[in-house]
Amino acid sequence: MTSIADACPLLLLGAGHMGGALIAGWRRAGVVPCRDLLVRDPHPGQAAMAAVQDGARLGPSDSDLAAARTVILALKPQVWRDIAADIAEKVKADAVVISIMAGVRAADIAEVFPGRPIVRAMPNTAAAVGKGATGLWSADPAARVRAHSLFAPLGAVADLADESLIHAVTAVSGSGPAYVYALVEALHRAAEGAGLEPDAARSLARATLIGAAALLETSGEEAGDLRRQVTSPKGTTEAALGVLIGAGALDDLVARAVLAAQGRSRQLGGEA
Repeated sequence: MTSIADACPLLLLGAGHMGGALIAGWRRAGVVPCRDLLVRDPHPGQAAMAAVQDGARLGPSDSDLAAARTVILALKPQVWRDIAADIAEKVKADAVVISIMAGVRAADIAEVFPGRPIVRAMPNTAAAVGKGATGLWSADPAARVRAHSLFAPLGAVADLADESLIHAVTAVSGSGPAYVYALVEALHRAAEGAGLEPDAARSLARATLIGAAALLETSGEEAGDLRRQVTSPKGTTEAALGVLIGAGALDDLVARAVLAAQGRSRQLGGEA
């Protein structure tokens, strides 16, 4: 049985929005003590700095790096290689390397970290509040189990049968929170256009999304069933859905958005 203790000390390369969300989620769940967290980032975010105040090590020494059992790459795909190469020879020969970078292939990571087990994972920012969604893949079963131990406290985790499916996870759940926020923004603007005051429009748009998501989670019912419960024949909701999903409008728009994100993920990995 692998525990989070087996993964520590944990070195996080990159502590921006996504790296910070991981830190916040681990601290919220109480699963990664700050004393076991090493952070390397020239401009760490608020979550990282809060962890540093409670004992995490920012800018760890070479001896700290040599103790790390797990390395998480939370870097921008365009600049990761030089940053990772700077520490690769300093970490353990058997350290597990977990990448949460979009597009960067395991084979490329293995060039920088030869001999280390590689995991590719794609979480999202809701990990900060324990409601994240993570897809992960590894050719190494033990490394996959370690990744599970780190991401399961942050929300749902799905194992992937093939590395190439990371592109789809990136497009669906990795980028997905932005789609939801865009919907809230659109509903806010539409509410103002329908005559509501800005504050009321904002409050109602946010509360509508939050409430619907909470009901989806707590009821255990399928989204389609909940949608049908709200949709009375010849009622107001049916009129609205005739615009949103009529002739496959919403399905087509979302499918095109996901394909665009998936294509960009492939480009970042040099596959297109």
